[in-house]
Amino acid sequence: MTVDEIAMKKLAHHAALAGAATENIPSPCISVCRMDAHSAFCEGCLRSIDEIRLWSSSTDGQKKAVWALIERRIAAHATP
Repeated sequence: MTVDEIAMKKLAHHAALAGAATENIPSPCISVCRMDAHSAFCEGCLRSIDEIRLWSSSTDGQKKAVWALIERRIAAHATP
């Protein structure tokens, strides 16, 4: 299994936990902090720079919306 596959599995697990939370939504950060020049998303958490920048000031609802986007990005990443 590649590092990329391991990171995606870890992120998918975090997404499932975040989806079940109703408050204090956890950060998607998995400490793999590199921006992909092609996609403009972090290679670890699949967030954009703006999503990362705004995270700490976002409401729980906004954080859940970002997690929903991340789940879609994970699914898109998994399809060949």
